[in-house]
Amino acid sequence: MKRVCFGILALSVYTLTTTVSMASEPSSTKPSADKVLQTLTAGNANFAKGNLTHPFTDKERIALASKSNQGNFATATIISCSDSQVPVEYIFDGGLMNLFVIRVAGNVCNTDEIGSAEYGVCHVNTPVLIVLGHSQCGAVTAVAQTVMGKGHELEANIPPLVAPIVPAVESVRTAFPQVTMDNLVNRSIEANIWQGIEHIFTRSPAIRAKAASGDVTVVGAIYDLETGLVRWLPKEKVDALLAKASGGQNNSPVKPEAHAAPEPEAQAAPEAKAHEPAAPEHSAH
Repeated sequence: MKRVCFGILALSVYTLTTTVSMASEPSSTKPSADKVLQTLTAGNANFAKGNLTHPFTDKERIALASKSNQGNFATATIISCSDSQVPVEYIFDGGLMNLFVIRVAGNVCNTDEIGSAEYGVCHVNTPVLIVLGHSQCGAVTAVAQTVMGKGHELEANIPPLVAPIVPAVESVRTAFPQVTMDNLVNRSIEANIWQGIEHIFTRSPAIRAKAASGDVTVVGAIYDLETGLVRWLPKEKVDALLAKASGGQNNSPVKPEAHAAPEPEAQAAPEAKAHEPAAPEHSAH
């Protein structure tokens, strides 16, 4: 009986070890970060035009998902807001096993979210990590109203959830003392994304190392509710945050830009490394 139990235990440990090992090994067929971003940009254009192709959603894909390692398929880890107006797989015209999505109010990057991102980057092996905010974000608006003294009482668990957004809003208010509420919200949405990326770099040595080595490309983006388009934020600022974190700096809020944020518009995805040829079009398979 003891031998049987020991055998079962050994088999269980072997299975668990094998599963983790499989999830940790990058797929040789994964596209480059540039191609991933190009594909996401093309998919977003489909969505904004109302021309979704709904790739990877047929019966074959469903069956494949039930018996496959997602680490061989998913190409982007995305931290996004939980608002119902931002269905991540739809706005990028994705399907099963395309995206490793982490949704939380205000797309905050705290321990749980960063830990989930580490899993996506280090075990699902996505070549891209995106922090995706969106216009008219309810969480950022609520924090902005509170900072401006116009907030209202919230349920017990919401304040600690959105607390990480407060420094981003306060940094905007400090930089622009006469800012209007609408402008404060708009600027804070972007500041919150930069702060989230900075938190990821300072609090996750694993992601920081992969970003520094080029194994993962970290990107900030804003989804516009009115146009349906995603605006990619400057890669240079991500690089600056990575350099700052690598130099042992603290995780104080990123100073907001002195200029107004540009209006959302269709644009090419930021280049990750060397220029790559255009990504292949979506196809169901």
